[in-house]
Amino acid sequence: QVQLVESGGGLVQAGGSLRLSCTASGRTFSRYAMGWFRQAPGKEREFVAAISQSGGSTYYADSVKGRFTISRDNAKNTVYLPMNTLKPEDTAVYYCAASSGSLNSPDYWGQGTQVTVSS
Repeated sequence: QVQLVESGGGLVQAGGSLRLSCTASGRTFSRYAMGWFRQAPGKEREFVAAISQSGGSTYYADSVKGRFTISRDNAKNTVYLPMNTLKPEDTAVYYCAASSGSLNSPDYWGQGTQVTVSS
């Protein structure tokens, strides 16, 4: 079992920055690809960013490319998502996910952290 705990959400003005963190329990963190997803009110959950087990490969939704950067520290069992130049449309609950295979179907989800961007 892997438990994921997100932190770092909050309220920020448009153009501002936040850094999300997700810390995993257990000793197998480095075996999992990690991803961030988000769900805005009334919308389906959508992919934001992903990183491979070693951190050597990263992937982004077009809507966040150039503004968000995913990284991981396997020694700290933590994945990060610094978010810059935030826009009101980035407002959502952000979820961390872990997958031993494809992030199309994660094995584990965090509880989510709210990000609100005011205009």
